[in-house]
Amino acid sequence: MAPKLAVLAVLASLLGAVSCEFLSIYDGYGFPLPNPNQPFKLPPASPPKNPRPDLKVGYYAANKCPQAEEIVKRAVKEATPGEKAGLIRLFFHDCFVQGCDASVLLEGPDTERTAFPNLSLRGFNIIEKAKAALEVECKGIVSCADIVAFAGRDASYSLSDRKINYQVPAGRYDGKVSRANDTFLNLPPPFGDLKTITDMFAAKGLDQTDMLVLSGAHSIGRSACGSFANSFSNRLLPDNSSTAMNRTLADQLNTTCTANSINVPQDYETANELDHQYYKNVQEHNVLFTSDAVLLESPETKVLVDSFARDPFFLSDIIPIGRNPWYDAFAKAMVKMGNWEVKNSTVGEIRQFCGKVNDKTY
Repeated sequence: MAPKLAVLAVLASLLGAVSCEFLSIYDGYGFPLPNPNQPFKLPPASPPKNPRPDLKVGYYAANKCPQAEEIVKRAVKEATPGEKAGLIRLFFHDCFVQGCDASVLLEGPDTERTAFPNLSLRGFNIIEKAKAALEVECKGIVSCADIVAFAGRDASYSLSDRKINYQVPAGRYDGKVSRANDTFLNLPPPFGDLKTITDMFAAKGLDQTDMLVLSGAHSIGRSACGSFANSFSNRLLPDNSSTAMNRTLADQLNTTCTANSINVPQDYETANELDHQYYKNVQEHNVLFTSDAVLLESPETKVLVDSFARDPFFLSDIIPIGRNPWYDAFAKAMVKMGNWEVKNSTVGEIRQFCGKVNDKTY
């Protein structure tokens, strides 16, 4: 009983209140009971698969819904900056669990959407709005999985001031399975070390460079204080380690974080901009999560952080010369991630409503 209570205390610090049903799920992370003298290690990641999805750019233009991408773009344009940041995160959380199949959108007990890493997800309303418009325009043609992928691209374009723009190969089908347990086995934890995070990305066909590039999405959005300041992993305590948070930021957050549920910007410099400021923050130890701080832990990752942190040169203070390589790298990594474990018509469907599997009458 004592070990179970110890784990419950950890989860309660992360969420404020958690039911006992999460105890066995948390064991899926592979962590032993909290021990301050012993680092936490996840099990080795499974070998990466070789995804070969039959996806095509312009898929809907040739498949009875030429306005599909434009309809999604209009829905995203009306979203708030916070919702746009949520759409990028939604795409990530979808692809890392069950593949890019919109399983994260399914409602109901014990679905991915109910798991505590997903309780703060945003943007569902934007996806549903786009889907409703698409069902009017071309009923039964556009999958929710493709809507999530398009929305992630359009949100990136908007929040990066048009610096991130790429074509999205489409043709995904929607999955029929969504399990809360799977999120714990697949989503990289914010307290993970470099090997843990690298291995978990590798399990999705993404290499260490992809991991570092996609981590740049932490330049936008907000995070609950409980995700980085709790009895399991408290980044706000004085720390002499190489991953310690900058004390100025830690002191500021100690004042702000009076409860685990309080949300704070992940990037205090450019909170609503998807930009390379994140890598400057990593250099200066002004990041919330251990999984961000560890990017300085190896020569290979540090050189990339330093490269992405550089500003372009300017002529007369107004004309930029050159372009930071992170923006194009992010676009390529988003496309690569979007290829993972794509469903086809044999195992998937085109949902009528993104929140539920089709009934037999649709």
